[in-house]
Amino acid sequence: MAYYGKCIETVIEKLDKFTPKRDNPEQFLQAVAISLQALSPQTQSFVSEVLSGCLEYRKLLTVVVDAFYMEDGRLCLRVDHSRFMVICYLATFLLEELGFQLFCNIIKSQPVDKMCKFLRFFFNPLHLCSWIKDEWSLIYEPAHVKENWLDPLMRWQPKVQELINHLEGMSASQSSPLKTKAKVTKSKEFNLTAPRPRTIPAPEPVPVVAKPRPVPQSTYQPPKEQQQLEMVKRHNRRKAEELLLRANIEELRCAMPRSCGEPVQGSKQQLRLQFPPRIRKTPKLTFYRPDNVPVKLNTTAILREGALYQRQVEQELQRVDKLVDGAGDFSEFLEWQKKMQAKDREEQLATSECRRLQGKLSHEEAVLARQSLMQENKQRVEQQKEQMAKLMLQHAETRLREDRSRKQLVEQVIEGQKNVKAAQTKLAKGRRQTVQEVIEESRGLLRRRAQAAQEEQRRRCELISQLRALETQPTRKGKLVDLTQTPGYGLEGEMSIVELRERLALLKENQRRKEEEKRDQIIQGKRTKSQELQNTVEQISLCRAAMGRSAALRWEEKKALAAAPEAPSQDERVQQLRRRISERAAERSRQAALLHVSAPRAAGPKPRAQLEAQHWLKLERSRERRLQALQQGGSGPGPARRLEAA
Repeated sequence: MAYYGKCIETVIEKLDKFTPKRDNPEQFLQAVAISLQALSPQTQSFVSEVLSGCLEYRKLLTVVVDAFYMEDGRLCLRVDHSRFMVICYLATFLLEELGFQLFCNIIKSQPVDKMCKFLRFFFNPLHLCSWIKDEWSLIYEPAHVKENWLDPLMRWQPKVQELINHLEGMSASQSSPLKTKAKVTKSKEFNLTAPRPRTIPAPEPVPVVAKPRPVPQSTYQPPKEQQQLEMVKRHNRRKAEELLLRANIEELRCAMPRSCGEPVQGSKQQLRLQFPPRIRKTPKLTFYRPDNVPVKLNTTAILREGALYQRQVEQELQRVDKLVDGAGDFSEFLEWQKKMQAKDREEQLATSECRRLQGKLSHEEAVLARQSLMQENKQRVEQQKEQMAKLMLQHAETRLREDRSRKQLVEQVIEGQKNVKAAQTKLAKGRRQTVQEVIEESRGLLRRRAQAAQEEQRRRCELISQLRALETQPTRKGKLVDLTQTPGYGLEGEMSIVELRERLALLKENQRRKEEEKRDQIIQGKRTKSQELQNTVEQISLCRAAMGRSAALRWEEKKALAAAPEAPSQDERVQQLRRRISERAAERSRQAALLHVSAPRAAGPKPRAQLEAQHWLKLERSRERRLQALQQGGSGPGPARRLEAA
């Protein structure tokens, strides 16, 4: 038995090292065979056969072992998982080959209590004929499972039951010296009174239910409000699309100067979507610009703008006081400042023109680089095609050699399978006779156990009905409470519930009176604050009117200065960049002629060069418009610009 115990321990050790997600079964078996070369040939063949069988039928064995851990093996360690898998494989696949005596020796070499639990669970006829059969049939064919595995197990079940009884006697004899003599507690049956037979209650009359109202048709129809909301959504979306189209058409028009008499294309008040007005607690101030667009200011904006105008008034008064006292004027400084600003503006125009020309020059250079890259790519493609043709010839030759070798292997495997099928048919004929005997015995056992279970279930139902009858006996609950009586615990502030409610009512009345006084104070403070804001609003409107007039005068002066034409820029950097661009364009045309670039079709898609040319043309036009706007002194004199200038 020690020899078989060592062999089983070797198989368990190797099986614990196998990881399904990481290891390949064939490579793992080869590595195990190399590590077992030091053992005898008989031991090597036994270990290799058992280990390969456990890996091949791992799914079947895992179903049984996991169920054992869930039911009877809850107290067993997870370290013995591989041990139970090996015993399950030996009992299912190698019991007839090994013989019952050799199987008993292998079982006795393992821990006795663990083997008793597992064999009792595995060779239980209820388990074999119910869930084990169903689970194995999900993996393999049901006929194959029943004929080759379950029938032999049912045939060996009586002998295995004798082995289990023998192992239980061995474990009892080993554990008997450790037990101490103690008085065994004997249970006594309950002396329950037999319940009286219940009378059959009279049938209750069937109530007559009134005919219900039919379901209204409005339940199956969508509400009108939803349709109205959809119409409003479509209307608003159509307006938004019109606004987007108008904005795309009039793009960059805001940067162009507009004469005073030119009408505005569209009023913001007309283009605004219809939304409900927002309700604010603070007073609003509304100013009307020249284009009739109202501007609403909140309390913070009113106070901020009032403080700004107050500071400007104070600064102007201080300046007047200084002039009265004999201080100098800033007219010369302002003239010098205007000259410097004009000079900076010219420098800015020259810089922007240089940037535009540099972008165009980089575009021309990129086109030249792309044309040279296309020529190099053509040469590389021709070389790769030649190499690919050679590789395809070599690959075809190797495929022919591999196909020949595979055909030879297939013929050898077919011859081996024919011999195996003949042996399997002979073995199946001998097993069919024993299957019928085992099935009859198992049916008798199942019938007797089902009758015993029904009797036990009937007895339990009677006990439960008696206990429920005892629980349904009525009991008195509740207690009378006097709300005017004090508890009588001897505390200083002790009072009854009625007195407590009266005091709470007085406290609530005092709190309500205080809240009303505080609310009156808050309302008075809001009124004073609103009056102050109204005064500030009047002051702001006066200041804005004055500053708007001064801003209009400055705009007329600036417009008169911008009307005078200016000479084109004579910067050396700009002229040099233009010369380089013309040279690159000529070189690009020569390179295109060498590459024989075909002209694009009229109806087909536009080539990349034409799209890029249109893109650069659009950029040049937008830059020209911006330069013209900068030369004329910024954008048109809108109301917001006038206020900022003021």
